[in-house]
Amino acid sequence: MNDLIIQTKQLTKIYGEQKSVSNLNLHVRKGRIYGLLGRNGAGKTTTMKMLLGLTKPTEGEISIFGSDIQGAEGKIYPRIGNLIETPGFYPNLTGSENLKILARLRGVPHQNAVKRALEVVGLPYNDKKLLAQYSLGMKQRLGIANAIMHDPELLILDEPINGLDPIGIAEVREFIKRLSVEQGKTILISSHILSEIALLADDIGIIDHGVLLEESSLEMLEKKNSRYVHFIVSSAGQAARILELDFHTSHFHIDDDYSLRLHDTNIDVAAITRKFIESGIDVSEAHTQNDTLEDYFKRVTGGEGIA
Repeated sequence: MNDLIIQTKQLTKIYGEQKSVSNLNLHVRKGRIYGLLGRNGAGKTTTMKMLLGLTKPTEGEISIFGSDIQGAEGKIYPRIGNLIETPGFYPNLTGSENLKILARLRGVPHQNAVKRALEVVGLPYNDKKLLAQYSLGMKQRLGIANAIMHDPELLILDEPINGLDPIGIAEVREFIKRLSVEQGKTILISSHILSEIALLADDIGIIDHGVLLEESSLEMLEKKNSRYVHFIVSSAGQAARILELDFHTSHFHIDDDYSLRLHDTNIDVAAITRKFIESGIDVSEAHTQNDTLEDYFKRVTGGEGIA
């Protein structure tokens, strides 16, 4: 695909005997928000650090803007803004003063770059409040302002809503969306907060124990999370055989010995229930419901969901 801004091939990072990231094949498309979703410790931050050259891959390839980053760092990295972990600001200076220093160090050419960046994230320009007096949400905003100050084409944001209150999360989500929709930025954002990624991202990658288990558009994932009939029965295995032999369907999933989900909702549920009972299967529950992204995450990772 020629619209790929980030592409990795078999990207791997090993620390000692621990494989933090394993054979990762990532595809981030131009002008889209890509949500890298996973629990804490899943490999999200390590992946982003490798993309930014902050840690060296053990194996694999990284291509950004269509070029291998090896040997092209000087051309590629100035086109990227990032927020990885806690930004190193001076607590005894104001937010504006911090950004002005960083702008000079970077050689940011536009005199109004600091003011514009602060306006985007909703922070005042040239106020007297010291960074030491900032709330966590204000520090996160300032970190994003620092990331966008030089007008990058690509943003890499590691857990930008981590630790924020609901109002702060909504505000950060809103201006990240504006950066994508109004300014055409390509954004790679990591989070363990599933509900927020679902509201924000165009594409989603699910990472668990360093392995990318799923990569798809949010639209396609939502289609996978279709309606189904959930049965609680005395024998899921016996119920499955009846579905195959008597109702000629294999569109079901056995959760455990007593729980089964039928994804073919065109079959008469009453007829299935009657057949189960006639065959000596006790039916405790039979109801139609919709999968959520949380349910899908649990299925893919084979474990508990995340926040």
